[in-house]
Amino acid sequence: MTRYFIIPGLGDSGSDHWQTYFEKSVKNIRRIHQQEWDSPECNDWIQTIDNTLSHYNLSNVVLIGHSLGCATIVHWATTYNKRIKGALLVAPSDLEAPLYTFPAKGFSPIPKQKIDFKTIVVASENDIWVTPERAKYFADCWGSEFISIGNAGHINVVSGYGTWSKGLEILKTFG
Repeated sequence: MTRYFIIPGLGDSGSDHWQTYFEKSVKNIRRIHQQEWDSPECNDWIQTIDNTLSHYNLSNVVLIGHSLGCATIVHWATTYNKRIKGALLVAPSDLEAPLYTFPAKGFSPIPKQKIDFKTIVVASENDIWVTPERAKYFADCWGSEFISIGNAGHINVVSGYGTWSKGLEILKTFG
């Protein structure tokens, strides 16, 4: 049985966010809660993921990241070298871009090596936190399938992504 884990970005994902919609819509899903949502440290976040997943059969695990959560998943994958069923990486923020000035420590540089499990990067053509070219570059580096969903902003509540049925369809491709 597939087990799904939500990996939010900065500030967590609120009650109207698509990640919360996923939590209400998918069986066997849980959010991984970080201790510090607003000034995170990469090592703390990836350790929290690893500690949480240590109780599960990794071959059945799918991670669902948004924004900084995508970078967290990639750092976890390249640090721990564990193989899971897959990861859905939605709107990966470009932490190396000058615009990204949030107090997130240790997440940059973003790992550029291939990830050893199935990944899908979903990106927007007009996300202020990552250009479409950069999102495609990340997907290519990680060996990810790349899906552009057009002009969808940061694929969050502000962009109209609370209920996101298409996202659930993409998630189902992990089985």
